[in-house]
Amino acid sequence: MHPLSHIRSEIRRLLEEKESVLVAIDGNCTAGKTTLADKLLTEFDCNVFHMDEFFLQPHQRTAERLSEAGGNVDYERFLEEVLTPLSRNEAVTYRPYDCQVQALQTPVSRPKKKLNIIEGTYSCHPSFGKPYDLTVFLTVSPEVQRQRVLKRPEFLHQRFLEVWIPMEEQY
Repeated sequence: MHPLSHIRSEIRRLLEEKESVLVAIDGNCTAGKTTLADKLLTEFDCNVFHMDEFFLQPHQRTAERLSEAGGNVDYERFLEEVLTPLSRNEAVTYRPYDCQVQALQTPVSRPKKKLNIIEGTYSCHPSFGKPYDLTVFLTVSPEVQRQRVLKRPEFLHQRFLEVWIPMEEQY
């Protein structure tokens, strides 16, 4: 069975059995996490939350914090604004972080849905415990990852290769 077919089948099974379903799609950068989440979004009535919207704000970036595996993510805010309401089967309002302007943006509200998908590296950070009904981990070889990084905007290449990928490997 194709991995995508297996994931879809597992989600359908969980939706039949449970009042609400929480799925995490974690893995290496450029491994296809966002693409997978987008495919699932076209097939299921769900919310998708992106870990990229929960990076630390500049004032939170201490050497100590950035030395932690996954420490560049504001996991405290993610837990408070997303995972806690989802655990209570409630609507979610959160403040996405915009890396371009280095600031939190206007709050975004998402209605209560039976299926919620958390997409992004660090979505299974140990500080979250084990809230997920299904976890998917995507990986890609270092060669393919490098090729895909080099297809992204040039100003990001150095950050991917020297900062983000090494941090993910530590995670």
